[in-house]
Amino acid sequence: MHIVIMGCGRVGSTLAHILEDGGHSVAIIDRDPQAFRRLRAGFRGRRVTGVGFDRDVLTEAGVESAAAFVAVSSGDNSNIISARVARETFGVDNVVARIYDPRRAEVYQRLGIPTVATVRWTADQIMRRILPEGAEPLWRDPTGTVVLAEAAANPAWIGTRVVELEERARARVAFIARMGEAVTIGPDTVVQEGDVLHVIAAESDMDRINKVLAAAPEEED
Repeated sequence: MHIVIMGCGRVGSTLAHILEDGGHSVAIIDRDPQAFRRLRAGFRGRRVTGVGFDRDVLTEAGVESAAAFVAVSSGDNSNIISARVARETFGVDNVVARIYDPRRAEVYQRLGIPTVATVRWTADQIMRRILPEGAEPLWRDPTGTVVLAEAAANPAWIGTRVVELEERARARVAFIARMGEAVTIGPDTVVQEGDVLHVIAAESDMDRINKVLAAAPEEED
């Protein structure tokens, strides 16, 4: 696939190298030609100097044949405008933009632009390393509404089918971490000793779900 990246900072240059190593063709755009020094000497992709929302610049980068467009410059507005131009003008369906202000995420989602909220993601990763296991979600959507979080189950749930647990907790178990491996949920999957449940739910519902799972099944009202 051909991928166009806007922004040759640490993230953009790292993505360019990873994608090229994966056999993809890459074009990377940056307004500062000095930024291309971050690319390794053997980088074979295109280096295009300019702004990522300029149509001529995008055309030079090969956006018309691109399978994806990634905007990871240091400016939120530039990233979103570039992503919209790539999608709406050039018809690139697979676009993603990095943002620093998570409060804008909901607006961008409504525009149909998937976003990575850098500050929120970084904060979550730090919190997960300094707080007890499960205190912070593994993932939350850019709007902060839906989370994927670890949930501790009372040992009394051992032997219970996960589908029954889901019904009682009114929650969806995305997968189970079992002995270092991820286990997908089937109709006959049962909770085993040492299992770590990974629940996907509205963040506002997690307190209720944790309380249900922390109690023995027969204790639930």
